[in-house]
Amino acid sequence: DMVYLAHIRTAFALSNGTYGSPWMHRDLVDEGHEIGRHRTARLMRENQLIARQKRRFKRTTDSEHAWPVAPNLVAQDFTADGPDRKWGADISYIWTAEGWLYLAIVLDLFSRRVVGWATSDRLKRDLAVEALRRALVARNPATGLVHHSDRGSQYCSVDYQALLRK
Repeated sequence: DMVYLAHIRTAFALSNGTYGSPWMHRDLVDEGHEIGRHRTARLMRENQLIARQKRRFKRTTDSEHAWPVAPNLVAQDFTADGPDRKWGADISYIWTAEGWLYLAIVLDLFSRRVVGWATSDRLKRDLAVEALRRALVARNPATGLVHHSDRGSQYCSVDYQALLRK
């Protein structure tokens, strides 16, 4: 047990405390040690080697900003009478092997189709602006389009608001 425990502690430290017993067992077996998974789990448990989970949640909406917020014209009615009358926008994030990927989309609420989108590895206002710019180029909507988004700083930014007014 003492020999295995030394290997477990070394591997645990190298993993920055993220290896649980299944990964630890696989690592030890790959190194050529003949140890069972239950023994690995017991040694880790008895020595308080508890895996830390990586946090995979990101807050994308910052509504604590100083910019003005537009009134809610949609009022939870996400239906539209025709194309390019109501658009919705949002930013989501996806965990990849290279880190977070942020995805901004603009959705036509009539057809439920994505009319504009942009991706980036950084959550900046340019991401939302680029998605809106692509939607405007692709669809060229008439005056009177209702645009709905959350109260995030990206959507209340001066650049985004200027593009909406234009």
